Amino acid sequence: MPGRPAEPQARSLLAALRGRWRSLLLLFVGVLLPLWLFAELADEIHEMEALVFDDALLLRVHAWTSPLLDRMFVWFSLAGYRYGVVPLDIAIALGLLLARCWREAAFASVSFIGSALLNLGTKQFFQRERPSLWDSIAPETTFSFPSGHAMGSATLAAVVVLLAWHTRWRWPVLLVAALFTGMVGVSRMYLGVHYPSDVLGGWAAGLAWTSGVYLVLFRARRPWRRH
Repeated sequence: MPGRPAEPQARSLLAALRGRWRSLLLLFVGVLLPLWLFAELADEIHEMEALVFDDALLLRVHAWTSPLLDRMFVWFSLAGYRYGVVPLDIAIALGLLLARCWREAAFASVSFIGSALLNLGTKQFFQRERPSLWDSIAPETTFSFPSGHAMGSATLAAVVVLLAWHTRWRWPVLLVAALFTGMVGVSRMYLGVHYPSDVLGGWAAGLAWTSGVYLVLFRARRPWRRH
């Protein structure tokens, strides 16, 4: 039969893919799609094009304003950086080092430090000005794209989700991480210090970077697995 010579090669291909489909899925969902989104946003911002949804969504969020929401979103904004994300980053990295989980500690540390450096460099490259649709109750003076709070919280969320994925805690961790990251991003828009595209760019960059680090460091085995 003409098709027979191809059968062994097809079986070999299927066998090779069978053990790697999770990594390929993570590569597509965690790296390629976020990079595509970031590139689309970055191209528009680099060309100084006005994104049609930015001002409209900001004004829609601003319409929610109330004293209670002011306090809540200021809290989430603070938790998304100096009083939440940064201390948790340090605690996770140190905890993994003390537990002698070397590969897991390297993954967390490289993800956190690399994300922060990438954010600083990207902000300087694009130098996008902050929104000025209203006077913010928590003003910022640095550049806007991508959001450091969104990128930092997305990086933290991706680290804990990927480390927990092969444990029984993966779904609770995923839910809490997604809610926290979402609320931090919304808080930055509510406070009027970031455009929605800044937040989307931060989420995309944080997820792509962390997923890429994970695929490099855990290409041969899962987290927590020992020889």
